[in-house]
Amino acid sequence: MSGTRVSSVQNPWVKLARKLADRRGRDKEGLILVEGVRLIEEAETSRLAFEALLYSDKGLATPRGRDLVERRTLAGSRVLYVDDRLLDELATTETPQGVLAIVRPALANWGSLSDTHSERSLVVAALGLQDPGNVGTLWRAADAFGATAVVVSKGTADPYSPKVLRATMGAAFRRPPIQGGDALMTCERLREAGLALVAAVPNGGRPLPQVDLTGPVAILVGNEGAGLDDRVVAMADLRATIPMPGSAESLNAAVAAAIILYEAVRQRSQG
Repeated sequence: MSGTRVSSVQNPWVKLARKLADRRGRDKEGLILVEGVRLIEEAETSRLAFEALLYSDKGLATPRGRDLVERRTLAGSRVLYVDDRLLDELATTETPQGVLAIVRPALANWGSLSDTHSERSLVVAALGLQDPGNVGTLWRAADAFGATAVVVSKGTADPYSPKVLRATMGAAFRRPPIQGGDALMTCERLREAGLALVAAVPNGGRPLPQVDLTGPVAILVGNEGAGLDDRVVAMADLRATIPMPGSAESLNAAVAAAIILYEAVRQRSQG
C-alpha cells in the first residue's frame, strides 16, 4: 500500500486529528473524525468529502481495511501511513482498527427542514439528551423509520462526538442534524416550520395509540433523568404516553422515541 509515511506527532494531519477529538476543534474546523472501517465505509456511501485517511499496519490486517485504503488512494484522497503506536494514540476506541478519516460532514439547517416539509413530515427533536449512546440510538431509530430530520438542541450530546457517531452506525451521515438553540427556541422553530409538537411524557399524556401522528409532527424527547422541561410540555400540541402494563416506571429515552416513531409509521401505513 502506498501513502505518505508519518511518524511525528508534529505532523499537521496528526495534530488536526487530535484536535478533532474535542468539540471545540470540530466546531472551529468544520471537520469530524471518523474511526473504524464500518463507519468510514458509511461516510463513503453518504458521499462525504474526505480530507485525509490515516491508516497503520493494523488497518491493513483485514481485507476490508486494505480495500478501504486502496479505494481512497484511487479516489485521490490524501492517504497517510501512520505507525500503529501513533494511530492508537489518536483513536478513541479501546480496540482501534487502525484506520481514521478526517471528513467534512454534510450540513443541514432550518431552511432544509422547510424545503422538505410536507403533510407527512416526521421529525425527532432531542432536547437535552446527554448520553451519547442514547443520542446515537435515537438517531438510528429515526433513520430506520424514515424520519424527515433529526433536530438537536443546546444541552444535547454533540452529534459528531466519536461516541455518538459510533452509536448512530452511519445514520448521522444519512440524516445530518439540524442544530437548534435552547429547547424552547428549538420548539418555536419547529412550530414555525408547520409541525405539531408531540411531547413524549412518562405519565399524564394521551395513550400513544390514541395520538394522531399522521400529520406533520415533531416528536420531542427530553433528558434521560429530568425529561422534558415543563415549559416545553406546556408548549406542546400533544402529549403522548406509552402504555406500560409492566412494573417499570419509565423507558430509556431512545427506546421511547423508537416506539413513538414505529407508531407513527404504523398509523401512516394504515392511512
